[in-house]
Amino acid sequence: MGINSESEIAANLQIGPTTLGMVRIYVEGNGIDLPLDFDPDEAEEIAEEIKAAANRARAMAKDKK
Repeated sequence: MGINSESEIAANLQIGPTTLGMVRIYVEGNGIDLPLDFDPDEAEEIAEEIKAAANRARAMAKDKK
């Protein structure tokens, strides 16, 4: 499955700090229990990548109108 493949899989996503000073992205779904820990600098890089992807997606949607 690639980034452009649609899926019927549903999952819950939680993001927050841990008591050890890490940022946890926690994914939970049918048969999935995936905690992903990042140091704060890595988490900020991920946030920047998400923002950049959102901006590109907006531009792509605008081009289709």
